[in-house]
Amino acid sequence: MRKIFLATAAAITFGASAQAADLASPRMPIATAVVVPVFNWTGFYGGLNIGVGFVNTNLGGFVLPFPLSGSGTGIVAGAQIGYNHQINNLVVGLEGDLGYFGVSRRAGDGAGNFIAWRTQWDASIRARLGIAVDRTLLYVTGGVAFADLRISGVAGQPIAFFPFAESQTRVGWTLGAGIEHAVTQNWTVRAEYLYANYGRRDFPTIPLAGVRMETHKFRVGINYLFSTGPSAVVARY
Repeated sequence: MRKIFLATAAAITFGASAQAADLASPRMPIATAVVVPVFNWTGFYGGLNIGVGFVNTNLGGFVLPFPLSGSGTGIVAGAQIGYNHQINNLVVGLEGDLGYFGVSRRAGDGAGNFIAWRTQWDASIRARLGIAVDRTLLYVTGGVAFADLRISGVAGQPIAFFPFAESQTRVGWTLGAGIEHAVTQNWTVRAEYLYANYGRRDFPTIPLAGVRMETHKFRVGINYLFSTGPSAVVARY
């Protein structure tokens, strides 16, 4: 009995010592999740743009009273509105823009005879498809484009006065690409290139047949995002 009692007491004492030693041991900290917000491009936006534009025509190849350049360069500026929808890293959207396209060319003589062409505005309705890398968006865009082209002149002075003029609203297609970056939750800056082709059309009044027109635009812009949508989250440990 004495041996059994001593063995039981020793077991109790050893167990209490082991538990006390376990309580005194330092525990490793458990990693906690840090929720980091990710920028979301979903929402409506609007903004302004400015840049340089190039207009190419084949007017320089026609037999005209005076040698007339078929290409010109000028300032472009305007406004755009649109909507983006983000799915994971994919961003799809629709954008419309309207702006000033100031390119003109003129040729004539000292007697007041001249011939000239000009374009003053353009517009487009385009789809956008992009890849978002957090606050940076790389995108391509394409759709339908609109622009004006006017040809005018005076011939026959000083003996006779024969003014002529004809204006057209051209419809064509456009393609481009760009990069956009969100500097704050609601403001973004962008740079993009747009090409537009308006095909060939006749000017019966003048008359000129098969007048070609295409444009190139390099522009920068700023947008305000009215709603960036619910932000996605990423858990980091």
